[in-house]
Amino acid sequence: MATSTKIQLTANEKPAFFVAPLRKDSAEKASELLQENHTKHHIYFNSEGFHNHIVHHLLTLYALGAPPSSIQAAYDANRTYQRPPVAVHPRVAADLSSRSTFAAHLGDEAYYGDYLAHFSAELEAKGVRAVLSEYLFARDERADDLLVRTFAGFLHPLIHVGFGVEFAQPAVVAEGLAQAATHDAWIGKFLLGAEEVAEERKESGEADYGVRLVQLLEEIRGNEKTAGAARWEDPNRLRDGVIKRAGKEMCEIAAKWVVNGDGAERERELERKTAEMIDASVFFTAAAQRPPHTHKMDFFYMHSTNSSVFFTSFLTSPLFPADARARLLEWKGRFDLGNYASRGAPKLLPAELVDYRLPSYANGGWQQLIDHVNGLTDDDGHVSKMLRAVANGAQACDALSQEERRGFAVNGQEVWRRAAAMGLDGTQAGGPAWVRSCGFEQAWAEVPVRAGADDSTRSQL
Repeated sequence: MATSTKIQLTANEKPAFFVAPLRKDSAEKASELLQENHTKHHIYFNSEGFHNHIVHHLLTLYALGAPPSSIQAAYDANRTYQRPPVAVHPRVAADLSSRSTFAAHLGDEAYYGDYLAHFSAELEAKGVRAVLSEYLFARDERADDLLVRTFAGFLHPLIHVGFGVEFAQPAVVAEGLAQAATHDAWIGKFLLGAEEVAEERKESGEADYGVRLVQLLEEIRGNEKTAGAARWEDPNRLRDGVIKRAGKEMCEIAAKWVVNGDGAERERELERKTAEMIDASVFFTAAAQRPPHTHKMDFFYMHSTNSSVFFTSFLTSPLFPADARARLLEWKGRFDLGNYASRGAPKLLPAELVDYRLPSYANGGWQQLIDHVNGLTDDDGHVSKMLRAVANGAQACDALSQEERRGFAVNGQEVWRRAAAMGLDGTQAGGPAWVRSCGFEQAWAEVPVRAGADDSTRSQL
């Protein structure tokens, strides 16, 4: 049985997207390796806060039906650069139930082990639902602060908690909450600021629940301040560019995306808005191309796509009250808008996605794509997560009626497969696996041009 300190998969889990039936032998292998990772490795593989992706990678491969040998190979390839956990501070760990002590060490990765011990004990005593309600959804100062931190680090704490919820692993939830506690909170200025504007509009009756995320992407690009806020030389283009130079304008635009968490149609609204968020994240991740350069997905945009899969699980999870689901979803959609702006708000080219030529390994449908990614030997988890998230998006959007999908940008199963294949191909096409900050010409300098294109047209530093 899975506990707050023991990872135990059973092959009876119901992830958002998975290849059925889940394999018992893969469940056993993944459990063994994830427990070793939980015990022997830090959540950050260096002191600069680079994230350990082993949990994400192995659970994704498990969901995609990978055999034990593939799960073992993925672990072996990525354990070599991990670092051991740091010692806890006994007095601190014992006193984190005190709100003042809890607050005193937030944002300091040296205290990850202390927060992990604290959340493990809390989950053991109270259960996952109660702990999430108290520490993330209570809408008090501590919960709002930790929820903000859950959206930090390009959503890595949210992704980690999401895996714990999706695969019913309290120990992974504990890791994710401790990871959130050791991230910074500057993203709160944007998320809480946009929420304040949105709530005022709801109360005054000015909120328009029909505004689409894709419309707001266009508005960001068409606004001189938001489109030009991020600069290539910024140390952090979201914090030092978008929030610093166009924070008010971004809050005003992001607040236009609202979710109606009340009323008889609440559950259907949450389902439709979740699908819309997934559609938009995949669209701007795939359509932000720069011909004649080879198709590449942006590394930061990819995290908006990869994290989208968990919102399908949140929809049906008894761990999340409806108002918490609506709030999380609004924050995710607004984060994605900020993320889009932070990479230079590039022009989005739908034809780059719609006309993308499927490789031979993808002509047979999703299973061929899945088999291909399960056989990769040079992935750190980002590629497999991207594939599963896009496949989940295809499934989530297909469950809606044509009218409910009105205004969506990715239409038809083949186009969804094209998005997944594009992401996969880009990592294997030479040059960097991903572009970083795709709205800037400099980001494409090392990306090769497409076959038959004039190399003199490539972006230059």
